[in-house]
Amino acid sequence: MKTLTTTRELADFCEMAAAHPYVTIDTEFLRERTYYSKLCLIQMAVKGNDDECAVLVDPLADGLSLEPLYDLFRDENVVKVFHAARQDLEIFFIEGNVFPVPLFDTQAAAMVCGFGEQVGYETLVRKIAKEPLDKSSRFTDWSRRPLTEAQKTYAVGDVTHLRVIYEYLSAQIEKSNRGKWVEEELKVLLSPETYVITPENAWKRLKTRTNSGRFLALARELAAFRENYAQSRNVPRNRVYKDEAIMELASTKPANMQDLGRSRLLQREARRGDIADGILAAVAAGLKVEPENFPKPDRSREKLQVNPALADLLRVLLKSKAENEGVAVKLIATSAELDAIAAGQRDGKSLSGWRNEVFGKDALRLCNGEIALTAKGSVVKVVSL
Repeated sequence: MKTLTTTRELADFCEMAAAHPYVTIDTEFLRERTYYSKLCLIQMAVKGNDDECAVLVDPLADGLSLEPLYDLFRDENVVKVFHAARQDLEIFFIEGNVFPVPLFDTQAAAMVCGFGEQVGYETLVRKIAKEPLDKSSRFTDWSRRPLTEAQKTYAVGDVTHLRVIYEYLSAQIEKSNRGKWVEEELKVLLSPETYVITPENAWKRLKTRTNSGRFLALARELAAFRENYAQSRNVPRNRVYKDEAIMELASTKPANMQDLGRSRLLQREARRGDIADGILAAVAAGLKVEPENFPKPDRSREKLQVNPALADLLRVLLKSKAENEGVAVKLIATSAELDAIAAGQRDGKSLSGWRNEVFGKDALRLCNGEIALTAKGSVVKVVSL
């Protein structure tokens, strides 16, 4: 297989790929030591058996620009095929401010085709391509050069088998008329909000144990400083300080370096220098927030007043609907979403889009006493009242 190391080579391949109906793409990257993923390798393939139909692209090669690839991403005549595309798309959006359109994610497609929730690539290779998958190079350091032949073989397999998987799944989706289902699943992947974490909203990722307005104000300031610091220095946020340390600091409210020294959860590097100064400034800012400006707590985490009998009926209805449609139960609704419906909430994902057609409408009818469930053997039926 060929490894492309110049912009001209990449442009030639992308020009050739633009004449095909689809191109399969995957990446290898590192993120353990940085805030942003470090792109180390790109794999691409078009339909065909020639050696030229599958290539590796070395983004670490001196002088190589990814603009020809981004131009291909913008070409709406070529479907860009990924598996579990979220991390790949994040890299390209952050680095190139571009999304591949149209997009086809074989993980999302496999879920609506009955392969279960978050089905892995290895499973699809085995079940659809009928091929074994070499996993020996999965956890290697992709930033080291030169790449070994084993690494190259492993990497290119991630896009050559993907061609067979894509053709099978796209045919199944067309046959079952579920293209709209897949489009709904991909909307979040093609939204910038999915990948951009603004420091002022970083606190929303925390799992807080209290909805105290003052506590949340402190947590917001501490999380915002950590996010700013991690982004500006390209280090993992947990290298600055962990979520548990935010909880501790929001509770203890340190006012000086001596107070910071008493922390059980702060790493040594966070008790001095820029991080320590930032923590103290964040705490001071959090203490100055007026009550009317407190962060609004996430009400979805509050204990729901669930009707247990209704929740059980919804589970029976969901299982029946999932079996009828041949899709994973959790793809339609999670157990938490069922509890929310049984508690009277009406804003869940299972009550919109294709999920509403398959399950949501009857779920609400069941809650309103408009239908009943009957069972004969293993078959559950809906009966209007």
